[in-house]
Amino acid sequence: MFSLLGATTLMLVAGAPWTLPAAAGGTNLKSPENVEVHIIDDTFTLRWNGSDPAGGNVTFSADYQVPRNDTWLKLPGCQSVTSTKCNFSSLKLNVYEEVKLRVRAEKGNETSPWHNVDAFTPFEKAQIGPPKVHLEAEDKAIKINISPPGAKGGVMWALDSSSFTYSLEIWKNSSGAEIKTKTVYPRDKIYKLSPETTYCLKVKARLLPRKIGAYSPVYCIKTTVENKLPPPENVRIDAINDICVLKWDYASENMTFQAQWLHPPLFRIPGNSGKWKQMPGCENVKTTQCAIPQNTFQKGIYLIRVQASDGNTTSVWSKEKRFDAQLQSVLVPPTINVKPTNDVSLRVFIGAPEESENKSVNQHYSLIYEIVFWENTSNAERKTLEKRTDFTFPNLKPLTVYCVKARALTENERWNKSSVFSDPVCEKTKPGSTSKTWLIAGICAALLSIPVVTYVLKLFLRCVRYVFFPSSKPPSTIDEYFSEPPLRNLLLFTSEEQTERCFIIENTNIITAVEETEQIGEDHKKYNSQTSQDSGNYSNEDDSNDSKSGEDFPQQEAE
Repeated sequence: MFSLLGATTLMLVAGAPWTLPAAAGGTNLKSPENVEVHIIDDTFTLRWNGSDPAGGNVTFSADYQVPRNDTWLKLPGCQSVTSTKCNFSSLKLNVYEEVKLRVRAEKGNETSPWHNVDAFTPFEKAQIGPPKVHLEAEDKAIKINISPPGAKGGVMWALDSSSFTYSLEIWKNSSGAEIKTKTVYPRDKIYKLSPETTYCLKVKARLLPRKIGAYSPVYCIKTTVENKLPPPENVRIDAINDICVLKWDYASENMTFQAQWLHPPLFRIPGNSGKWKQMPGCENVKTTQCAIPQNTFQKGIYLIRVQASDGNTTSVWSKEKRFDAQLQSVLVPPTINVKPTNDVSLRVFIGAPEESENKSVNQHYSLIYEIVFWENTSNAERKTLEKRTDFTFPNLKPLTVYCVKARALTENERWNKSSVFSDPVCEKTKPGSTSKTWLIAGICAALLSIPVVTYVLKLFLRCVRYVFFPSSKPPSTIDEYFSEPPLRNLLLFTSEEQTERCFIIENTNIITAVEETEQIGEDHKKYNSQTSQDSGNYSNEDDSNDSKSGEDFPQQEAE
């Protein structure tokens, strides 16, 4: 088996053997020589050379010692063996800790001295064995499924099985064929081959930086007859806004297409083609593209393939496209909620997208947010980056409308992703404490000014009434001597013009009214009037009073 693998064997060669004095009876047993430890994957083998000059029936036994235990223990699988090698793979060791071994020859009650092997660490000493390979032929391609080296459930490569890389040598099964070398994935496909042609290949594994494994046995397979329908080509994924679109090229028209995807852990298992899942929204489509729902892929790497069909005739699957969900997924814009506060500020809340199918996309990244803030009546924008999802814009203008929009950015520059901006959200600030003070002061001033305004208005109306609408009734002292009804406002025209009778008194300084005695014993009244020389008295009394006055004046003069 070891000659087939061609693996380079690491050997631990013991120092020169040493012997004890001869045992009772004069028999000497030599210690084993050229002791070597071979570890390939999870297979542990101890080998040595032995000689028996005293005859046959010599057996060999080995012990081991692990750290933190000074006691030598019997090595399983290596007790009283007759051959010059033993397998101790059943021993459960910590492959990252040092182990010490020793071996001796035994014959009856006689034993040779122990041959001690230098301490070694199994993981460092282990060699990578050949991987297991499974092939499947198509018309112009060969599917290859590679299983990691080592037994299933082995401990040697348990932490490194996903770190293996594989290289492949392939050639046509003919004399003088060119050998091509290429790096392949655990589940891969070799394209651009000829139909109905036999190809041979072999694979080896590598674990960086130092370990290189042995080649697998050579596998040969013949490609099938060329398919009538060619497979779709140039499969790719483009991001349009917040949607991923799967696209491909195909020469013929009127074809139906379907797409499938494979979850990352599955492509390492041979014969797992039945694990492919149908791509939602990409079943029996008539176009060369389809939209991929955002919640289809989680974090990780996926494989995608497309197949063409025309009725009952189908093509082989396209070349599988590796899809990294983190690199090619699209961030969606966040939601924004703005709330005014009493101190003339706006509090901004940033939340996850409302659509549940989009939540999982942004959750794969550590995000920061670019906030754009501006006054609604101005074009001057204020930009800021926020890690927080709850922050405040302070010291704003009262009773003013402000608008906010935001977009999500990946904090890790390796991804270099950003969403489109969210829809702007506008909100009006509150009046604030200063505005309230002025409002209260204005209300108080208005209440206090009401009595003053009322009083001034009342005086103004009184003046207007006095000027334009004076009282039509003369003083009571005049009413005693004038029986004629008082005239209306002289400034206003009346429908009937009244006739006035007047007389003029010249060069008179004092007029004294003579007492008159009535029959009914009325009271005597006196009227004194003093005028300047050019003044005149006007009277509107009736005719009887006029004649009486005319008679009184001569009498006064005679006296």
